[in-house]
Amino acid sequence: MKKVIFAGLGAMGWPMASNMLASGIDVTPCDVDIERVERFERQGGTKGDLENHLPAADGLFVMVVNAEQVRSLLFDGDMVKRLKPGACIVQMSTVSPGESARISHEVEAVRDDLHYVDAPVSGGVVGAQQGSLTIMAAGHPDALAACRGTFEVLGGAIFHAGDRAGQGAAFKAVNQLLCGVHIAAAAEALALAEKNGLNLEVMVEMLGGSSASSWMLKDRGPRMILPPEEITSVVDIFCKDLGIVCESAKQSRAYTPLAHAAYQLFVASSERGEGKLDDSQVIQTYRLLNGKG
Repeated sequence: MKKVIFAGLGAMGWPMASNMLASGIDVTPCDVDIERVERFERQGGTKGDLENHLPAADGLFVMVVNAEQVRSLLFDGDMVKRLKPGACIVQMSTVSPGESARISHEVEAVRDDLHYVDAPVSGGVVGAQQGSLTIMAAGHPDALAACRGTFEVLGGAIFHAGDRAGQGAAFKAVNQLLCGVHIAAAAEALALAEKNGLNLEVMVEMLGGSSASSWMLKDRGPRMILPPEEITSVVDIFCKDLGIVCESAKQSRAYTPLAHAAYQLFVASSERGEGKLDDSQVIQTYRLLNGKG
């Protein structure tokens, strides 16, 4: 792709769009925050009326908060109607498999000459900044082929999740189930160690080199025992993502008790006013229940 519209210049979207720009792709920014749009234009993004750029775009990349925002972007401003025939709508936000499939059908009801690609990502802000995201893409093979070069700019690992919308979102749901449960398990283990008066730094080091280790333990563990210096993912993100996991499980009638337990842990933390803290701080819930908070 040579020319794209990138919608959603948030914590993930900004570095993703910036990496596209650095690779030589013509990127027209789109965001509800006009100041962000103007700032992106100053770093090299294409300026001008978005309405005029839509008919020339090879793809519309979407990285917003939820399905409601995806629909508002695509239909309220008639973006779907203004794209050129054969253009790809690349939906990279985290939404449920059912919602992704429904949005695809809604697009097709308006235009049957567009490609809808369901391509959520994993890797967080750091992965977005480094261009090392994991991309789980589902869609028509021709559309995936057209997106491949751009995906390689954004990600270090690209997986073909399937040929229909919803399958990419289902891949992401399974991924987030494990991420959320692993964070919850790490918090529970370290809270137990703390309750027993053990040296937490030694505990994190020991666990990180044992068969009990996980990527989340190695990454979040040090942040659980010491206040994190920076926030890369907040508690509320996992409230949303594990909510999608639970919704997906309900739709497919799957038994996921660990996902539901982890979801309740994150919700409890958020409801105490900790939703904007680093997600490692779900350990505070265990500390309170253990009489350590």
